[in-house]
Amino acid sequence: MFEQTRKGYVQYVAELTFFDCDYYSTIDTQGKDRIGIKFFFKRVGALVPYELDKINFAAEPLATYLMPTITERSGLVVSRVGQGAYRKSIINRWENQCAVTGFKDQRILIASHIHPWKDARSEERLDVNNGILLSPTYDALFDRHLITFENSGKILLSDKVSQSEYRKIGVSGAEKIRKLRSDNIAYLEKHQEVFNSQL
Repeated sequence: MFEQTRKGYVQYVAELTFFDCDYYSTIDTQGKDRIGIKFFFKRVGALVPYELDKINFAAEPLATYLMPTITERSGLVVSRVGQGAYRKSIINRWENQCAVTGFKDQRILIASHIHPWKDARSEERLDVNNGILLSPTYDALFDRHLITFENSGKILLSDKVSQSEYRKIGVSGAEKIRKLRSDNIAYLEKHQEVFNSQL
């Protein structure tokens, strides 16, 4: 891996090794849908403390991966093409933890968009910064704009659900997104706009 130091110059950073790969939905140079392959690498010697869902390209030929329908794309859960590489990118980004609770079981965690697929531009749909990894309770509330998060990461609760009902499902109002980055803020602000419009 190299990084540019100035125009015409690059600096060696580290040796990388293959970690994983998966199919994903993208577009070609003519703007038409196609299936691509995304590769994941790690630094040689680095320990990645979690396993991604491995895909066996020999056993699972490309022909079996159909392009997702509009409905399937919106949730990134039905089609392997829709969920594979993007989901893995989100898992990597959030270090295999719910962004709020730190819960780490991949079988339960849900990778979804901050700014919904149906409302996002093409470049936003596959942007890892537009993804968040949440445990089911927080994902359901976030998806329905019953919670959102300030730019600091602090949770905001909608008045459409009573405080006592939030407490019944373990939501206190003191939660905060862990490991929030500045690149997530633009997407969070779009989510906040919808949340505030429904108050």
